[in-house]
Amino acid sequence: MGTPDFAVASLQRLLGGGCNVVAVVTAPDRPSGRGLQLTPSAVKKAAQEANLPVLQPEKLRDPAFLEQLASYEADLQVVVAFRMLPEVVWAMPTIGTFNLHGSLLPQYRGAAPINWAIMNGETQTGVTTFFIEKEIDTGQMIFQDYEPIYPDDNAGTVHDRLMERGAALVLKTVRAIEAGEYPRTPQPTADEMKPAPKLSRETTEIDWSQSVHTIRNFVRGLSPYPTAWTMINGKFFKVYAVTVVNDSPFAAEVGEAYTDNKKTILVRAADGWLSLDSIQAEGKRRMTAEEFLRGNRL
Repeated sequence: MGTPDFAVASLQRLLGGGCNVVAVVTAPDRPSGRGLQLTPSAVKKAAQEANLPVLQPEKLRDPAFLEQLASYEADLQVVVAFRMLPEVVWAMPTIGTFNLHGSLLPQYRGAAPINWAIMNGETQTGVTTFFIEKEIDTGQMIFQDYEPIYPDDNAGTVHDRLMERGAALVLKTVRAIEAGEYPRTPQPTADEMKPAPKLSRETTEIDWSQSVHTIRNFVRGLSPYPTAWTMINGKFFKVYAVTVVNDSPFAAEVGEAYTDNKKTILVRAADGWLSLDSIQAEGKRRMTAEEFLRGNRL
């Protein structure tokens, strides 16, 4: 069960490892692109290439879907980047259902674990497989694997590495369950729980009153998607990459922007300046600051 590219790697690893995948469950086709044509999910495309049956329920409690799902008599269900499952679905297989989560549980439970780990300045993250239970992301853990977060990483680069690391962990988990030799470890309690809630326009706006390093982590944790944003001269800008400027050009108020209208756009943060290196003005493509300033003035 999965929908985006992140889940494709796990499906392909299971197939390549000789696992008997009897069916794939993914999201219904959605309108996409300028023509709003119905577009299949990445997982559906991969499943069709492998000639696998594909189920696309609008509602996971639909009796017709549940009957069809039960007809496959699966021993185990594997979930990677899918929807929250009702108990009638995750409890259906004889062994149960496990999920691959993009963090080191119990930290960063929620919809956006990769983004929040980088936004919070973590230097390490990872992937966890765990059995699904009633409370989201709280089930007994099976395996974990670690992945460093490098200073120049963004959400995209970490996503791609965790996608492959997670796929390997999914296959390892299935093989261990098949052999009947696998741990079921209750998630430990932590003094400080760091959540990873779904991101929205409200939570992705840059707060220039924060430190330059906090803002830099915020921007790279949201790049390339869903992207941090700010307003300059009343206009909306997505911000994909920033650099800390060590030599402050002059005194300014927090949030003030400066440009030479040639190569540079700077914004004042709490303790210094940040250069906006990669931006996208509303209605335009993504550009460097220099590319933007060739045809636009601020």
